[in-house]
Amino acid sequence: MTDIKDLSLDDLKAAFATMGEPGFRAVQVFDWLYKKGVDRFDTMKNLPSALREKLARSFNVGRIELEAVVRACDGTEKYLFRLRDGPCIESVLIPSGRRLTLCLSTQAGCKFRCAFCASGRHGFLRDLTPSEIVGQVLFLKDNLEVKTTNLVFMGMGEPLDNFENVARAIRILNAPEGLGLAARRMTVSTVGIVPAIARFKDLGLQVNLSISLHAADDAKRSRLLPVNATYPLDKVVAAVEDYIKGGGRKVTLEYVLLKGVNDTAADAAGLARIARRLKAKVNLIPYSPVSGFAFETPDSGRVARFMTTLEETGVSATLRESKGRDIQAACGQLAGRFNEGG
Repeated sequence: MTDIKDLSLDDLKAAFATMGEPGFRAVQVFDWLYKKGVDRFDTMKNLPSALREKLARSFNVGRIELEAVVRACDGTEKYLFRLRDGPCIESVLIPSGRRLTLCLSTQAGCKFRCAFCASGRHGFLRDLTPSEIVGQVLFLKDNLEVKTTNLVFMGMGEPLDNFENVARAIRILNAPEGLGLAARRMTVSTVGIVPAIARFKDLGLQVNLSISLHAADDAKRSRLLPVNATYPLDKVVAAVEDYIKGGGRKVTLEYVLLKGVNDTAADAAGLARIARRLKAKVNLIPYSPVSGFAFETPDSGRVARFMTTLEETGVSATLRESKGRDIQAACGQLAGRFNEGG
């Protein structure tokens, strides 16, 4: 049976048309699901009883279950959710001033096995459905009365590897009849799936795009991100240039600083060249240690020198504070233990 929250508003209107129902009924259902937080058709009182019965025969209203919550001393909170068929995923709520940013997962596990990331170390289980992606936001809204201001698709998984479901989730999140979150308050991060970057532009929404770069030359990037063997830097950079020329918003380059690996002056100069070419902002992220990985965090002086090199060459760069270290807030660490049965 289809989960009704896997359907965008246009999808639901089309489904209602095949049932001989008017489109405004789909808007009413969206209101119940996303604004009122109802998860049963029999409580949708402004629908005719015959339609409620028809919906109950055709659809279900799925939900994800909270397995655990861990809280950091800096206010960061990690939520572990269990999906209907068993796997666990994570969401991380990050407070910063007036912002409450929720980091969403888009897959259970990850195929791409970036060398420093915990999400891929236990393998790939499956894509998340639109309802499971949106469900992370809805759980906080409906169960914890948390109103997030920003969303980043940077949790477990590669968003553009699950393009169709992520795109549908974005439309549901953005729809005024749904959650009504402004597209500019959403950011999708990718390791550089070149064909999907072009498709992302065609969404027609002003959602932000972030590229997980992490190295400025192919040899080093291939060691850190195996996907670079398929989509090397020149192809990724060219795809981003096409994306920007086609009307895409300014892009951000994500760069995790790893001690003695990608934190030299030469690395900074290479990153600056790419950033200037793309007129991109840079987010520098000192590595957050993951148990079982040999990588280390650079000392503050080395980080400062890297940052200075970028700024002196005219690159807009932000040092992103590493939040939630005491709860291992980097994606994949908690879910990995549960998915192993630990």
